[in-house]
Amino acid sequence: MQCVLEDRTVVEKDCKLVFVIGEGDVNQALEECVMSMQKGEITLLLADSLYAYGLLGREPDIPAWAPLLYQLQLLDVREKPDPLTLPIADCIRIGNQKRERGNFHFQREEYSMAVRAYSMALDVLTTRRDGGDCGVKAEEEEEVRDYRVKCLNNLAAAQLKLERYDEALHTSRDVLTLEPNNVKSLFRMGKLQSDMGEYKEAMEVLKRALKLEPSTKAIHVELSKLVKRQSGGEDIQEWKAKPADMLGENIAPFLIPSKKKSSGISWKFILGALVVALSSLVTSMILTARN
Repeated sequence: MQCVLEDRTVVEKDCKLVFVIGEGDVNQALEECVMSMQKGEITLLLADSLYAYGLLGREPDIPAWAPLLYQLQLLDVREKPDPLTLPIADCIRIGNQKRERGNFHFQREEYSMAVRAYSMALDVLTTRRDGGDCGVKAEEEEEVRDYRVKCLNNLAAAQLKLERYDEALHTSRDVLTLEPNNVKSLFRMGKLQSDMGEYKEAMEVLKRALKLEPSTKAIHVELSKLVKRQSGGEDIQEWKAKPADMLGENIAPFLIPSKKKSSGISWKFILGALVVALSSLVTSMILTARN
């Protein structure tokens, strides 16, 4: 596979590209073209930007709304592999490819597609095998667990962007099952519980996070807000959770300020007075002219 822009600049080249139809591993143009090809066939595909990288393009090499010309050859067609029968190394490789695809969509603010990619990555990142877990090395278990933690944290961030707060809370709990001292998930979970009114649980979780990272300012800020909420010391205003970014460190809530009372003289009153003044001036000028 080779892809060029209109000026013949090569932007993609992969002699052994492998992907699963329907899982979003490649753009729509490639998927739809390959489905109509025969094994061994060589074809040229001119892809409209809507079926490739669209408005955002792909930094740094593909500009916005750029049509792409592909040269393709279909080398082989195989069944989708079952993660339970794959070597652990292959599970990690495929899982990371899907996680990176999720990161690509997240950066483009395509959060639903990011959630889908992260979920598929988690399906692959497993040490479960047909016939039991025998033969799986301890270091392989640890490596898969580390990648699952990364993927789950990214999934929770994408769910927050979509305002799926219950799902994000559940995902954060999954992270803590694998890694109980993951500060990122402790902070996110405590923040979500605080926003949901679960103050006691939120306090316990945030204190755990603070004990692990006592110098992190965001945790201090959130604990301070939680104490005020518990004591009812804050103004009665509407709170709305701000979704987490990829690092999960920027999820402090923001206040929706109450509508300000209008101050000073009403504009309608000023305009009315101005019209009266102008009318008086015109009348005065007419009377003077008549005299």
